[in-house]
Amino acid sequence: MDTASKSGTLYLIPCPIADETAPWDVLPAADRAVIDALDYFIVENTRSARRFLSRAGVARPIDTLEFRELNEHVTDARAVEELVRPLAEGRSAGVISEAGVPGVADPGALVVAACHRRGIRVVPLVGPSSILLALMASGLNGQSFAFNGYLPVKPAERVRAIRFFEHRARTERQSQLFIEAPYRNAKLAEELLRSCAPDTLLTIAVDVTAPGETIRTRTVRAWREGGLPELNKRPAIFILGI
Repeated sequence: MDTASKSGTLYLIPCPIADETAPWDVLPAADRAVIDALDYFIVENTRSARRFLSRAGVARPIDTLEFRELNEHVTDARAVEELVRPLAEGRSAGVISEAGVPGVADPGALVVAACHRRGIRVVPLVGPSSILLALMASGLNGQSFAFNGYLPVKPAERVRAIRFFEHRARTERQSQLFIEAPYRNAKLAEELLRSCAPDTLLTIAVDVTAPGETIRTRTVRAWREGGLPELNKRPAIFILGI
């Protein structure tokens, strides 16, 4: 039996990366019709999702929409299956993360996987991803790259991780991307300059798509000599390459 024909559809809805950016400045107009047709949303944070939909001018009154949260606190498989149950019964839903695209560095992947297990159609919509935008603008290898998420917090473990990823970048010519909590950006950047070889290339992409966006690739030596940008509490992507 084709269960997908009786099921709803799960739409992965991107949203702006930066709060200062208006939704339709970075999202294609085609996304609007999909958003307007939905009344059920699986979101990382209800408050920010409601704010995004309000700024996007969603057709339905916000108070008539149903929001259910899927975030780092939702780890029980039964809870995830419960989020998917309405889709199995024919209702479509949209997934919205805190920023950027759902399912990438985001807990939305759990509900996507549950839909695949049930044969429910999953449709990704076009929108901004800070990871891909930073890589596009870096000038580093876009044919082979890896996103490594967060590096360890403990200093010794973080240094080992930096040197491991630098080695991969230099020996495999594979661009190595990672992120940090915004309030720890400066410490990570300083550790990169201490730990990496002078001729290793380092891209620092800050406030991607925001008015203050800065994306710059320099050698570690040049960063040491010229200084780092202001990084405190600003979302950033770091990339090592050659």
